[in-house]
Amino acid sequence: MRWFWIDRYEEFVRGSHAVAVKAVTLAEEHLHDHFPGLPVMPNSLVLEGMAQAAGLLVIDSIDYARQVVLAKVGKSEFYFDAIPGDVLRYRVEIVDSSDSVALIKATSTVGDRLQAEAELVMGLLVEGEMVPKLMSKRELMEWLDNLHVFEVGTDADGTPIPYDRLPHVT
Repeated sequence: MRWFWIDRYEEFVRGSHAVAVKAVTLAEEHLHDHFPGLPVMPNSLVLEGMAQAAGLLVIDSIDYARQVVLAKVGKSEFYFDAIPGDVLRYRVEIVDSSDSVALIKATSTVGDRLQAEAELVMGLLVEGEMVPKLMSKRELMEWLDNLHVFEVGTDADGTPIPYDRLPHVT
């Protein structure tokens, strides 16, 4: 089973930055145990949401040539807990990248309040050398489509991301 900690993208600028949202609801099973009587979305899952939003931005920026994983949380700070009814807005930005890593600046806000901020290091791994295939291109493309990337995604100059620029789906 895979867990998705973002619901959709509101903005997606290829190779630059993205904004994704996550509605925190009581329909999520983990909230019934964390903490009983006072449901709070665990900060680790907020970080995972940031990492998922960043990972999809990074893998698109490298034309799907490698597997992308969260390698390190450089630093993080949380200012208040996310609770049911909150809509988290993750903003992720590629600060720097090389052949093996991408440095990401990430924030989570609720309305106009800064909920959390983090520096993430995403590892760019060659499939089969260090890791097995984590997700097929078909699964990845379906996920991106479900998250509305192709409705809001643009190149840096504002040109919409065309489907014909996507990698061949097998």
